[in-house]
Amino acid sequence: MRTVNIHDAKTNLSRLVEQAAKGESFVIAKAGKPMVKVVPLDAPDEGRVSRFGFLCGQLTVPDDFDRMGEDEITRQFSGDE
Repeated sequence: MRTVNIHDAKTNLSRLVEQAAKGESFVIAKAGKPMVKVVPLDAPDEGRVSRFGFLCGQLTVPDDFDRMGEDEITRQFSGDE
């Protein structure tokens, strides 16, 4: 993530806000010390990103999924080698 010093941020505020609105977050620093992070309003909170369902519609489960390897499992547990 890009860091911009506070003087440059004041000078280029309009351009920086446009970039942030497009998803290019940045940090404003004062004397080299990071002070604030500028992110677009629709950006998800860092600690609250939900991963549930992120592959929805991209995977398929075979109809026999619950029986896959059934013969091998039965063979191994029955002692038949």
